[in-house]
Amino acid sequence: MENAKTITIADVMTKSVISADASMTINETAKMMEDAKVGAVIIMENNTPIGIVTDRDFAVKAAAHAYEISSPIKRIMSSPLLSINSDESVRNAADLMHERGVRKLPVLSDDKVVGMITATDIVNLLAVCVEEDMRNMYFHSVAKIFTNYSPYN
Repeated sequence: MENAKTITIADVMTKSVISADASMTINETAKMMEDAKVGAVIIMENNTPIGIVTDRDFAVKAAAHAYEISSPIKRIMSSPLLSINSDESVRNAADLMHERGVRKLPVLSDDKVVGMITATDIVNLLAVCVEEDMRNMYFHSVAKIFTNYSPYN
């Protein structure tokens, strides 16, 4: 394996990304996510990515505010879309996730969605790293991502 400091997002991202049109409803989008077995979809308007909806948005935003399932998906999406370029390092992705408190980042290239990197992708990367790389990544990146989610803080 190459040095963990130089592994790019393109090396570990999920390339298959589901998108939904901004005109879809909360219910239609939830069904799409269930059928595709994904935890996030990119919301598109005029072939441009404008936001993201995660499974957590359904629980926190839709349920907490008792939005009708026929409401537009735009009502619960996170926008503006926070993203990262595919040629950036995994360390940069982990830092951005930590700073913004997110666990999923759309990956863009020339303003087109080309993938998604998640906290899980970064953890999976640890499983195939040599011990030195794993230690380096853990202390620099992964610990930052999960700090906010630890029950011990």
